[in-house]
Amino acid sequence: MRIPVQLARVLEGDDASAARFSESTVIEFGTPREVLFSSSTPLEFADAVRLRTSDGSLDVEASVVAVQYHPGKTVVAARFLKEVPNWIVKS
Repeated sequence: MRIPVQLARVLEGDDASAARFSESTVIEFGTPREVLFSSSTPLEFADAVRLRTSDGSLDVEASVVAVQYHPGKTVVAARFLKEVPNWIVKS
């Protein structure tokens, strides 16, 4: 799949549209509801994140549902908070 995105951690009370993008990453695998990617941003279970492609075809919030820690990076599984129709086709 390999879809490049910008990643932002959405802090409680933050407006998602104002989230500061902290890093570039790549969605390695995705389903209609979930994505897998690696991150150097410290993320934990239930953290809210925002993922956005450079052309804006994907701009969505997701909740971290699993993490696997490795030295220097974390592998993350996140579930979309809302339905995102045809996002794989758009990206």
